Amino acid sequence: MAGKVFFSVTMSLDGFMAPDAVPVEDVFSPGGQSDPRVQRWMAKWSELQAWVFPLRFFRENLHLGEGGEEGRDNDIARETFERTGASVMGRRMFDAGELAWPEEAPFHTPVFVLTHTRRDPWERPGGTTFHFVDDGIESALDRAREAAGGRDVRIAGGAETIQQYLDSGLIDEFSIALAPVLFGTGTRLFDRVDPDRLTLDQTRADASSRVTHLTYTVGKR
Repeated sequence: MAGKVFFSVTMSLDGFMAPDAVPVEDVFSPGGQSDPRVQRWMAKWSELQAWVFPLRFFRENLHLGEGGEEGRDNDIARETFERTGASVMGRRMFDAGELAWPEEAPFHTPVFVLTHTRRDPWERPGGTTFHFVDDGIESALDRAREAAGGRDVRIAGGAETIQQYLDSGLIDEFSIALAPVLFGTGTRLFDRVDPDRLTLDQTRADASSRVTHLTYTVGKR
């Protein structure tokens, strides 16, 4: 039996999942750190994701040392990781991650990258292998489902990739960690999604002192 297709992201209270875009090579290069645009991007991104950084699971998964906070946020982060048998992501997210992730990338499962450029699989220590798919989102999902072996497939991001899968009716469920921050501008999670094609049912709500976790199942109209 195939698992679910889902995404799980953090979103600002006004609907953004990322600040205004800046070139990834600027964000993750030493020379870019003095650029005011990059500094604003990093400050906003850090504020949005602040709930994740202290978690025990996050620290363990990135080998940042022992200890860390436990509780509902930590449980949800761990549950999300454990349910995922494979992931799909867009090329922009991969390009940023290739510069930022440690040698042992934090997925530990197969990852299928949507791209227009052919590239051999890239195997990393710890069980992550990146496969590059140049024939569309459905092909990437089919390959991810096969690799997941019955576990769930996570659409990892970024926003444009999630929007493509939502608009194609390929998402079964999603979770949002709603953070008490306001961006004003940036990348909206639901910007290009046709609301007339989807219905949502809220199935779960969990609040912590930092974020509110909301889970929805997705249906077609």
